[in-house]
Amino acid sequence: MMASNIVDFELGAGTDRAVRRALANLERRQGEDGAWAGAYGGPMFLLPMYLALCHAAKRPPSETQRARIIAYFERAQNEDGSVGVHAEDTHGSLFCSVLAYVALRMLEVPKDDARVRRMLAFIHRHGSPLAAAQWAKVTLSLVGLYRWDGLTPLLPELWLLPYAATPFHPARLWCHCRQVYLPMSWLYGRRARIDDDELIRALRDELYDGAWSSIDWSAHRDTVAQVDAYRPPSRLLALANAAQRAVERITPDRVRAMALGKVREHIAYEDEVTNFIDIGPVNKVLNAFVAFFDDPKSEAFERAFATCESYLFDNELGTMMQGYNSSKLWDVAFATQAIVATPLGDEHRTMLERAYGYVRDNQILDDVPRRKRFYRDASRGGWPFSNRAHGWPITDCTAEGLKCALALEGRFAPRIPEPLLRDAVMLILDWQNDDGGWATYEKRRGGAWLEKLNPSQVFGDIMVDYSYVECTSACMQALRASLPRFGRRLAARARRAIAKGERFLRNAQRPDGSFEGSWGVCFTYGTWFGVTGLLAAGVPTSDRAIRSACDFLLAYQRSDGGWGEEGDSCRERRYIPSDTAGVVQTSWALSTLVRAQHPNRQAKARAAKLLVDRQESDGSWAREPLVGVFNKTCLIDYDNYRHYFPLWALSEFAREERAR
Repeated sequence: MMASNIVDFELGAGTDRAVRRALANLERRQGEDGAWAGAYGGPMFLLPMYLALCHAAKRPPSETQRARIIAYFERAQNEDGSVGVHAEDTHGSLFCSVLAYVALRMLEVPKDDARVRRMLAFIHRHGSPLAAAQWAKVTLSLVGLYRWDGLTPLLPELWLLPYAATPFHPARLWCHCRQVYLPMSWLYGRRARIDDDELIRALRDELYDGAWSSIDWSAHRDTVAQVDAYRPPSRLLALANAAQRAVERITPDRVRAMALGKVREHIAYEDEVTNFIDIGPVNKVLNAFVAFFDDPKSEAFERAFATCESYLFDNELGTMMQGYNSSKLWDVAFATQAIVATPLGDEHRTMLERAYGYVRDNQILDDVPRRKRFYRDASRGGWPFSNRAHGWPITDCTAEGLKCALALEGRFAPRIPEPLLRDAVMLILDWQNDDGGWATYEKRRGGAWLEKLNPSQVFGDIMVDYSYVECTSACMQALRASLPRFGRRLAARARRAIAKGERFLRNAQRPDGSFEGSWGVCFTYGTWFGVTGLLAAGVPTSDRAIRSACDFLLAYQRSDGGWGEEGDSCRERRYIPSDTAGVVQTSWALSTLVRAQHPNRQAKARAAKLLVDRQESDGSWAREPLVGVFNKTCLIDYDNYRHYFPLWALSEFAREERAR
């Protein structure tokens, strides 16, 4: 018994030291604006699209940027010469390898460089750009390295159809999807292409092995290499494409002009209401291409090109293009909750005050103008993923922002006005889907059958804004926190919404007890949210759903006490253990077990010990493999996760131990 007490004491003391050092690390890293800047990179198709724009506009990156971008590509290149969909993807993607090759050549890397020679060999082995996924073909068409005739239709005329009577109207798509295909349809409709130059002519010979002039482009509309065929075209998509080609052949020029005008109006609107940041980097670059081809000397193009810079980020890996203009609000919300979970918040009052200030100053204050005309939902009271200027509120970001606002309410001035807090609650309530869950940006607008029209080939679940375990859990937690705050009528509505959310989560739980994550890797992440959401609904820890979720996690605990899950778990939709444990995934699992009050104290202590032992001397944790994901196939870097999730989990573990 004495030896056990000594072990307990040493772990307790070690946990306390780790928490203090982690808090000091967070305080050092916090910016003057109250946020934590961090990498949100990973996708390997973003930089090439931006560099294609730079080439079209004859505005190459600076020499420093050029060197740092090349370094980033070099780190991501696989032994076989390929580049994957994301920076750690060893599968090899023709889509991203083609774009990376063009990008490196545009960065003046010579064709006899060993890196590009190996990359070109991979491209030729897998069928040349003729077999690349659609997004590659669109980008190449813009710079004269592919022909629009070799693409399946992207008809702008679809935007002329009546929304109410058209189940496949583009406005029914997930907002990220529709904001990408919106400018694509304008560029396709215009057959936009830059003038040939010496490099473009050379690249044609290199990419197509000298066969450019003899290619039958229309024969390759549906050609896709196996390495890019995560979602190969469905029979319904083939029929839809055939119908679109038939419609395009008989569409009068005046109708095409009318459609292009309407699409251009929607693009200009998106630029205007997001301060030209746009919803994401693909949409950002494509909108900038539209402005360029519309008028390269216009103020719209100058603003569009300049704001592309907001997506660039430089760190020890090189210069990358991020999946958003930042992840600041998301990181602030989680870091704040991690700090509040410790008993040491008063010792870090300045850090908390700055974080609260960021949450307060980046809540969205107004709905966008003319929102119904442009298919936008309400925004007032919501929180975005990054900052207020971006302007798109998200369900779970709003939920996490609201949780922070309520947790810190009254501690700092100026405070968030009560009407705005109420607006946040109302937004969350109004966002709930009929199935009881919450999607990302909007209520679901289209049927699941629309996924059969997914033209991307490399991404899954992009067509509809589905209900997700993570978004549902976050919204349920926020509504639970708001119950004592806004009166009986609103509380009653919130309780009904939470009950519907509970039913969604129970239906989403898999037979093995796990919950599948969609925005993190994967079952570790989803199960953390699933269990926390059920607890927010008032489900007792003895409930079978919670116990089976914990049993699932414990079945995958490693001998060193941690958890490690491969990113391919998302692609294959099954738990795939990694070779080593990760501190972030271990933190999610430990937090789940603590919140569920699981009786296996030894399992939790082993996990906590791994987190303590892995901590660096400066209070941080080392960089690890990517643990974020979107659309099943593309991992993404949430670099700040390693700085606050271990702190949060250790704080919860220490609190449970103190209560023993």
